[in-house]
Amino acid sequence: MADPTSAQQPPVTPQDDGSGQVGPDPPPQGPGKALTIGAVCKALSQEFPDISISKIRYLEDQKLLTPRRTPGGYRLYSSTDVSRLRTILRLQRDEFLPLRVIRQELAAGRTTDEPVPDQPAPVGPAGTGDARPGAALRRLTFSIRSGGALYSLEDVVEETGADPRLVSELEDYGIVKGEQRGGPGSPKYYDETEREIVRAVTELARYGVAGRNLRVFRTSAEREAALLQQILAPALRSRNPERRKEAVEALENLAAVASHLKHLLLVRDLRRIAK
Repeated sequence: MADPTSAQQPPVTPQDDGSGQVGPDPPPQGPGKALTIGAVCKALSQEFPDISISKIRYLEDQKLLTPRRTPGGYRLYSSTDVSRLRTILRLQRDEFLPLRVIRQELAAGRTTDEPVPDQPAPVGPAGTGDARPGAALRRLTFSIRSGGALYSLEDVVEETGADPRLVSELEDYGIVKGEQRGGPGSPKYYDETEREIVRAVTELARYGVAGRNLRVFRTSAEREAALLQQILAPALRSRNPERRKEAVEALENLAAVASHLKHLLLVRDLRRIAK
């Protein structure tokens, strides 16, 4: 005998949740229920106005998110998935961390709900910590030894929300350079550091900072790099691979210390302005 309630059930209709898959309607989205990718995008749009479905998909492609999939192909995000996504977006926005570093932070249990210590953690006995100056300040947005993955102009624009004309302007002022992976006229690719530079400049541009205003940052960085090079020049030129490796590690350490010092000096001067 047929189920007498079946006639009362509404027909199942195809629906696209933005995931690129079409199938039956997703489950109801009440309190504590899993959310579709479209619902997640809407829920986070107030805090992250530039969030998009394509950006969430990209983070999933990079293995930073692993939402559950229904038989119909829908992505369903639990509250844990949404919290993880919020942490990723905050680390990108507030600390300008590349995805490679964010992946490491997440693996270490980092969440943006936890306070970030302002001072280096205490160093334990020998062998249990790194006592070199600034060792706890090494949350760099790059690796001196490697620029990381390469990104096309389209990738950089999509991830940072930058205007392509801004990237071109930054190239004109020597802020980013890009790398051609072929002959003349071939597309340019940008490493993680240059991508994050574009992201930072895009934020500054919202306050009216133009490309020509960035010369002061470039000049300051060039002078700091020259100073650190002078300090470690003999070791960096060494033919001993082990000594050169140690010199590069020391260079990263000094860069972190110098960056932290510059930040403190800037905060001090800005306090005077704000008084």
